[in-house]
Amino acid sequence: MNNENCDEGLGDLSSAVEEPLDFVRMALNEHVMVKMRNNRHLTGILQSFDQHLNMIISDVIETLTTSEIDPDSSEEILQTTTREIPMIYLRGDSVILVSTPNRNPN
Repeated sequence: MNNENCDEGLGDLSSAVEEPLDFVRMALNEHVMVKMRNNRHLTGILQSFDQHLNMIISDVIETLTTSEIDPDSSEEILQTTTREIPMIYLRGDSVILVSTPNRNPN
């Protein structure tokens, strides 16, 4: 994988990541944000994962965004629902993106 153009600003992180799962491995026991199918976002502490990106995440905050069309005005109405979950098993095939908070390279 060629990562010459995406190394800027990452400090030692870019040299430690040789495979995609290395990035996730470095996030163990840290806060992660997971974007999922069906407009769901999870944030929490990554406890475990496997090669399929199945994950166990603790201290989860789930945000679900739904949209409806107002029949009178034909405008889209977005509604956001949030809930807290102590621990969750997340199936990897529903994962779109995994992100960690910005790391300080110093």
